[in-house]
Formats: sequence, structure tokens, C-alpha cells
Amino acid sequence: MYQPPHFRIEDRAEMLALIRAHPLGILVSGGEGGLMANPIPFLVQERPDGTASLLAHLARPNPQWRALAEAPEALVVFQGHEHYITPSWYASKREHGKVVPTWNYMMVQVRGKAIIQDDRGFLMDQISALTAQEEGARPQPWEVTDAPEPFIEAQMRGIVGIEIPIREISGKYKLSQNRQAADHDGVVSGLAGEKGPAGPAMAETMRRHSGKPAS
Repeated sequence: MYQPPHFRIEDRAEMLALIRAHPLGILVSGGEGGLMANPIPFLVQERPDGTASLLAHLARPNPQWRALAEAPEALVVFQGHEHYITPSWYASKREHGKVVPTWNYMMVQVRGKAIIQDDRGFLMDQISALTAQEEGARPQPWEVTDAPEPFIEAQMRGIVGIEIPIREISGKYKLSQNRQAADHDGVVSGLAGEKGPAGPAMAETMRRHSGKPAS
């Protein structure tokens, strides 16, 4: 991933937090048929020794898990908030007009060698933990045990577990850090006024990373 210094994120905890907030990653791997990519929800497992893994499961008919068994090298891409940036928001547009559109975004990439986990204990722990992560904040969270046990057992026979010990993790937050302060503030103001949740969410993210309070 291309990482100019002003966009590079090196805080490991912050990158893992983005994965937890946006757990649907793109799992990329190779094999005899070439590159494969699938959207998969992941769970982060941190250990006391400082190491961490990504845990997931694939449908058994999905050929990617068999390809990973033969060629385990994997890349997982996680995308956080993103939004188009119009040059109309830049103060410098009014000064000299030498501006162009761009896109702001947050991204984390993880690399490691996948391990196929095809046992019931791993699968039950993984689906239970992922469910708890996504359901925990709901007024009446659904739990795996809410479904009939024979049904859950049948569902688990149709999936295969994947563990990817994190060997490398890199982050890139492109949040107008390379623009002058007036341009940055203009982008934040413009995003905050956009219809729908994406613009205000990006505006708040930019405020948080610049250390400025919401206006």
C-alpha cells in the first residue's frame, strides 16, 4: 500500500480498533487459478504476549479455503469511513483555483499465513464471539444459543474456520492532513453539511484526528 508519511498510521491499537469497528474485510489470496477475493467478517483475537490473529469462517463450498490450505499467504483489507472531497470546499479554490477533487478514506491492511481450523470448538467460539461483538449493543441481543442446537450444528457443518496470525499490519488515514488549515477546515465544514450519515461521520473523524473540537 502506498503510504506517504502524512497519511501513515503506526498505532497498532488504533488499527485494531478500526478492524473491530469495520469488521467486514476483503480476504485476498492466490492459488492455481490466480487471485481470489471475498468479503468476510473478521474477529480480532489479542493475546497477553502482544500477538494477535484474525479469526473468520468461510462457507464450505467456497473454494478459497482450499486454496489457502495450499498457498496460505493472505492479505485482508479493511475500509473505514470514506467520502468524496469536492475542491469547492477548499479556501484555496477562492484564492488561486489550483485545486482538484480527491477522496478521503481510512484503510488498514493485514498480512499473514492462514491456518485452516476445521474443528467444532474453534467454529463455535468464533461465531459466538463475532455474534456477541455485533449484537452486544442491541436492546435485546441475539445469541447463538437462541437457535435450536440441531440447527446450529447443521449450520456449522457448512463452514470452515480461518485463523490468520497477524504478521504485518499497516494503516493509511487520508484525512486532508496535507492541506493547509483553511482547506482542512473547509472540508470538515462541507462534509458536516452533507446529506446522509457518511459525510458527518467523516467530518467527525477528521475533527478527532486533528484534535479540534466539534463546532
